Amino acid sequence: MTRLIWLVLTLALAATACTTTPVAMGTLQGNVHIGPITPVEKPGYKPPVSPEVFAARKILVYSRDRSKLIAQVDIKQIGQSDEGFFTVQLKPGTYLVDINRVGIDHSGEVPKQIEIKPEQTIEVNIDIDTGIR
Repeated sequence: MTRLIWLVLTLALAATACTTTPVAMGTLQGNVHIGPITPVEKPGYKPPVSPEVFAARKILVYSRDRSKLIAQVDIKQIGQSDEGFFTVQLKPGTYLVDINRVGIDHSGEVPKQIEIKPEQTIEVNIDIDTGIR
């Protein structure tokens, strides 16, 4: 009899675990500009940008205290331009957004603390200065 009770309780707990309500996610998105790409860019002329420029750079999403990397997000290049964008779904909470720095890359927009709320979108636009002069 004890074994039967244990089996019934185990099945009931398993059924309860399977019916948990999913967490409503929020969205972090933004536009990214990377440049300059070449030394002494001429005004009005935009050279084509290699896809490797974007592939080497990522948007990093950390826990609030930066103790844990939550997401490493690719930047999708727009055509062959120096413009791109990113998007990622996150659980509600407070996060720190940053970039991985390639060489002497820097940005005044990050690191930045954000709060993700269920079914809401937060936009963080980032200008990455490559330091090329």
